[in-house]
Amino acid sequence: MSGMRQPAGRRDEVDDIVTAWHRERPDLQVDVMQVLSRVSRLASRHATTRDAAFAAHGLGAFEFDVLAALRRAGAPYRLTPGELSRQTHVTSGTMTHRIARLVERELVTRDNHPSDGRAAIVSLTPTGLAVVDSALSDLLVSEERLLTDLPGPDREKLATLLRALLLSVADEQEPSA
Repeated sequence: MSGMRQPAGRRDEVDDIVTAWHRERPDLQVDVMQVLSRVSRLASRHATTRDAAFAAHGLGAFEFDVLAALRRAGAPYRLTPGELSRQTHVTSGTMTHRIARLVERELVTRDNHPSDGRAAIVSLTPTGLAVVDSALSDLLVSEERLLTDLPGPDREKLATLLRALLLSVADEQEPSA
C-alpha cells in the first residue's frame, strides 16, 4: 500500500510462498494467494487480538457476539433467540446453549415475549451492558493498533475492496430461485 511506512522492497511470508510456488508449479496461476493468503493470516492474527480483548472481560468471542448483537439493537437491548441466531450466524440449538450460558453468568435474561407467550425475548442486564461496552472499547483499541501503519485513505480503499469481495462471495452462496 502506497501510504504504509515500510522499507522499500520489504517482503512478507506470502511473497516467499508465492515465489516458491511459481518456481515449483509454473503451470499454475498462484497469484490468487497474494490476496487470500494474506486475508487468512490477518484473520488469524485478528482472532487472537479479539480473543485477548474479550478474555480481559471474562468473555469468549461467541459471548461477545451475542452481547454485541443485543447492544446494537438499542435500548431496551432486546432480541428474540431467532434474531440473535440470524445476526450471529449460528443454529437455533447453538443459540439456545449460548443464551443459557449468558443467563447463568447474569449477563442476559431470557423471558417470555411480551406480545407472544410462546416466544422468548433475550435482554441485556445492566452487568451485560457494562461488560459489552467495556470489551468493545478494548477491542477497538486493539484493532486500531493492528491498523496503525495504514493511513485513513488506504483503510477506506481496503474496506471498499473487501466489502466488494465479501458481497461477491455472499452472492455466490445465495441459493438460486
